[in-house]
Amino acid sequence: MIQITARVPDPVVTALDAAAQRTRRSRAEIVRIAVTRYLEDFDDIAVAIDRLCDPSDSTLQWDQVRHALLDRD
Repeated sequence: MIQITARVPDPVVTALDAAAQRTRRSRAEIVRIAVTRYLEDFDDIAVAIDRLCDPSDSTLQWDQVRHALLDRD
């Protein structure tokens, strides 16, 4: 496993220490979890943005979707 160094503001370190103490985890574990979740979200958002920017991808109007959902029975 590679070790990295990052500078963070004092209030973030205080919050990190509080979270680590409350969850009985190390600072490193909290940071690993946070970075992993951030990158998963980032990947999801990047895919969504790519799809939104793709002119060949069809879009639906809200009225059409609403009508289709309400008329399901």
